[in-house]
Amino acid sequence: MSDTATDQITDHIHIGKDGWLFLVAGSNNVIAQFNESGFMAHQSELWRRLIAARATRAHGLGIAYRHVVVPEKLSIYDDFLDGIAVDPRLSPARRLIRGLPRRRWLSRLKGRLRDWPVTRILRRTCIDLVGPMRADRGGEDLFYRTDSHWTFAGCHLAYREICRALGAAPCPDLAERGSRETEISGDLGSRFDPPRSERTRIHDLQRDAVRRYASPVVVAREAAGRADTLHVGSHVIYRNAAPRDPRRLVLFGDSYAHFAPLMLTIMLAETFAEVHFVWSTAIDWSYVERVRPDILLTEIAERFMFRVPDDDFDLEAYAAERFGEEAVGGSAAA
Repeated sequence: MSDTATDQITDHIHIGKDGWLFLVAGSNNVIAQFNESGFMAHQSELWRRLIAARATRAHGLGIAYRHVVVPEKLSIYDDFLDGIAVDPRLSPARRLIRGLPRRRWLSRLKGRLRDWPVTRILRRTCIDLVGPMRADRGGEDLFYRTDSHWTFAGCHLAYREICRALGAAPCPDLAERGSRETEISGDLGSRFDPPRSERTRIHDLQRDAVRRYASPVVVAREAAGRADTLHVGSHVIYRNAAPRDPRRLVLFGDSYAHFAPLMLTIMLAETFAEVHFVWSTAIDWSYVERVRPDILLTEIAERFMFRVPDDDFDLEAYAAERFGEEAVGGSAAA
């Protein structure tokens, strides 16, 4: 591959210090979200209103609701940037809960007082990961250096924070259940020629939870060895006969949660009696009303906050339209 072609592939990736790669551009305009523009202020306000509306609707159904944003590497490891800078106080995840930094916030005091009911709901509903991750960033890497996703350590930290917010006892032995070392070129490192890689450890997490259902498209593409082509519309259900927590949980999330037994979904499934995972940033409220879980959890990568969902998602209709014949049928474990 020529240098020019490589540049075109990697121009959205910042090469930081010590092998750290950062997604900075692309369709979600990542680094540009760390600013005080009118657009981002408007998006932040729309998100605040959406989360408050979700919490109110879930409360009306007798369901506890929590929302968690997975921070960008830019929000956590800004000390490894090389030649560029971001203000982590302007990260969309932080602003969702805390608003603008104080010196700018004071000039908006009157408006904030008017919005205090929404702010109060958000502080009760949103689970902050920026603070805990920045506090722990001097230890084991919380994100892969060649990938945009979190490592086991990062996911495990988030899992513990979620359990704390939900009043659930986390599994104490997830890190000791076995692991294997491997080398990866992540979704960022694989863009280079030659690819940039790193050594990492993959943990074996599934022990008590059993996948009782997988949507037909998940089953079909797993069987064809094409699970990596799945995203929005994927749907699985895990059940646990010996849970640490008897409650049932529905999770709407993305690749940081994932349907495969390697990220947040399986950690929660090893903890709660039943976990439903739907890959979507929007909520299918008809699904929630049918299942009537004890807990509704939404998870979203910070870079996706560039767009605000309208929560009119229909899982079955979406799967039928997007996957066609692949969406017909079903799979349940014995």
